[in-house]
Amino acid sequence: MTIRYLDKMFKPASMVLIGPGPMPGTVGNVVLQNVLGSGFEGKIFRVDPGPETPASPATDIPTYARISELPEVPDLAVILRPPAAVPGILRELGEKGTRAAVVMMPGLFEKHPWTRERLGREMLAAAKPYGLRIIGPGSLGIMSPLAFLNAGYAHIHALSGWLAFVGQSDNMIASVLDWATHHRIGFSHFVSLGDSADVDVGDMLDYLANDHHTRAVLLYVETVADARKFMSAARAASRMKPVIVFKAGRAGPIVPDGVSHVESDAVYDAAFRRAGMLRVSSIQALFDAAATLAALQSVTGSRLGILTNSSGAGALAADSLIAGNGRLAEFTSKTAARLRRMLPATSPPANPLNLGEDADPDRYAAALEILLEDRHTDAVLVLNCPHAIVSGTAVARAVIEVFRSKLDPYGKRHTLLTNWIGRGAAVGHGRLFAENAIPTYETPDDAIRAFMRMVRYRHNQEMLMETPPSIPDAFSPVGDTPRKIIGTALARGRDRLTKAEASALLEAYRIPTAKMGGLADAERAEVEVNCRSNAHELMIGMTEDARFGPVIRFGHGGNAVDIIDDQALALPPLNLHLAGEVMERTRIFKLLKGYGDTPAADLDAVALVLVKVSQLICDIAEIRELVINPILADPDGVTVMDAAFRISPSESPPEARLAIRPYPRELEAAVRTKDGRGLLVRPIRPEDEPAFCDLFDSMSREEVRLRFFRYMKTISHTLAARLTQIDYNRQMALVLTDMPEPGATASIYGAVHVNMDPDNVSAEFAVMVRSDMTGMGLGSLLMRQVMQYCRRRGVSEIFGDVLADNTAMLALARSLGFQVERRPEDPAAVVVRLRLDDA
Repeated sequence: MTIRYLDKMFKPASMVLIGPGPMPGTVGNVVLQNVLGSGFEGKIFRVDPGPETPASPATDIPTYARISELPEVPDLAVILRPPAAVPGILRELGEKGTRAAVVMMPGLFEKHPWTRERLGREMLAAAKPYGLRIIGPGSLGIMSPLAFLNAGYAHIHALSGWLAFVGQSDNMIASVLDWATHHRIGFSHFVSLGDSADVDVGDMLDYLANDHHTRAVLLYVETVADARKFMSAARAASRMKPVIVFKAGRAGPIVPDGVSHVESDAVYDAAFRRAGMLRVSSIQALFDAAATLAALQSVTGSRLGILTNSSGAGALAADSLIAGNGRLAEFTSKTAARLRRMLPATSPPANPLNLGEDADPDRYAAALEILLEDRHTDAVLVLNCPHAIVSGTAVARAVIEVFRSKLDPYGKRHTLLTNWIGRGAAVGHGRLFAENAIPTYETPDDAIRAFMRMVRYRHNQEMLMETPPSIPDAFSPVGDTPRKIIGTALARGRDRLTKAEASALLEAYRIPTAKMGGLADAERAEVEVNCRSNAHELMIGMTEDARFGPVIRFGHGGNAVDIIDDQALALPPLNLHLAGEVMERTRIFKLLKGYGDTPAADLDAVALVLVKVSQLICDIAEIRELVINPILADPDGVTVMDAAFRISPSESPPEARLAIRPYPRELEAAVRTKDGRGLLVRPIRPEDEPAFCDLFDSMSREEVRLRFFRYMKTISHTLAARLTQIDYNRQMALVLTDMPEPGATASIYGAVHVNMDPDNVSAEFAVMVRSDMTGMGLGSLLMRQVMQYCRRRGVSEIFGDVLADNTAMLALARSLGFQVERRPEDPAAVVVRLRLDDA
């Protein structure tokens, strides 16, 4: 289960409190007072199995001895009972019809022999038959200030706002709430998950991604239990709104594992980056990042212009920027000329731009206007130090006026950050900037860190949306060689491949490899020294993380690999774009690009090897660890000189161990059209975007309206990326294309998309076919294929919105058994629906 019934959790019409009476000084009393103090507008009941069950005179809340005695079904139950009693309580609630429960029990684990793991299992077993959703055990509670709900034992109420906070540690959550309230930060939801027996971080991301009251999601994460579920939810949520995560444990231990090791925190880093999330290192940074993202919307690059009245403050900001891998903007010659005309003679038009300590509002305004118009400047930081004569408030108002004048008709903002140095100044002028949606910070360092978080966030978002180039040669291995190699080694009781086997396995994936089993050490050394003197030594490795499964490592290779410690981590599967991003995060990448008289290595060849190794890992579940080192890379290509594989038997399919479901090649099938033409139906790939755009361009204006419910001249990259870069774990898109031919670029003749809801109960479809191929049965062929796929997944229902005048689609739907339902609220559209478990 995922988001099913979570609306009953966070928007209940009624609730029941189950536990001890409201005695002063007890947690039960705190919970009751929080519920009443939040202004909850629904009905409240109590169930107290103790000897005193009548209503409390102070609250006048009806109280009952048993759940079965409740006069109506409560949406939400708040449970404060010992562990042994909780599974039975959940079973009774399920039988009553309650759909949501928060299980607290602070301090009760110390008094009972139950383990958290056992309690979680028994709670889930009791609740699951009834669809009852659980937060906890060990939850601090939940708050939805906009719904006047505070069902928890926190010491203060959360303020209303547009941020959602989800955390796993009660003590940390209480501290976060205290900090946020002190800084007047409000929330749409504030959720303590506790031990997450049922509702976990992935569920909350799915729920909050579609909550229109939530503009950004903040996470405090200690661990992830279901990596694939988390990654699917995080990638989906990050496409819709900012998701910012603070995870403790950067200094965790490095655990050796055979040939190599993985630092688990670095794996989380790789996962967050791959999901398009922004990771921060403190609670304050969590909220600062949310405020910055909300105010700035986005940045276009890492080139920052610094505007100041103090050379010292400007230098400090510049140093911080360079240390954080940002860049000082290099002003265009036109910008420099404009600045020279308005600056004092002692101030050169350089970055940081020093306006002089006596800079007045007019000078600030003139300079800022010029910098905002400079095409080489992605963002501007305005610094102001207090001056005895010049009013800081007047300067702030001038900056605000320029900023407001630069808003385009659509409200798009330039990227502007501010820092009025001095605590009194920061507080006083911060309100002015906040009222005009301009982020401001207490110190120049804070402002620079905020800017670089924006740069990282933009980079992670681009990774979600960038179209990778096509793979230049075959995607799959040659024949069944890999299966034979692995099978033979395991049958002989070995957990390692020989050098010859490792070489043969890599060659099966068309990875250039020296004959490792046939060259003596001296011969291999001669190959390395004499034939490739300009080559760089690289390494590619893979180890299995306990949470996220296989993790790929890339970096500097050779004998000193552990000493140099230059590696970047990534989760498979990789495409060429993702492979290039992994390479760029290493120090050796600067050398690979060439320097001085040393030519650049063949970067495309290196990236392709990374993709092929990733595919090998996705294909073969028996590979537990691999180290390919060294890989020689030079302008002529790459050659693997040595490799080691550790293997063990596996009964699970290869894709089951991956945190991100790889391309499902098993769905590929040869089909024939009505006129006998042979085509391939297969899942869509990210690199299909150009062909998908061609499919869109082939459609008439009217066909586009019928498919997208509006007229569109072109399809944007953002929309095309979302339709081609799908999460195979919860979406599917099947395309009809030509049978693959070496070196040929295939066209797409039709596509059907289907999006499963997070509960995998229903799925929404949409289909499109190339104009010049209508009438050939392609739409029917695609629909039957996707219906079969949904049945195999266990989806109960498939449906689609169709314009009422789309007679062709309606005729196709009826021929496939769909029922047509009118929509009274929208006569222009209908819903076509088919029960797959009945069809």
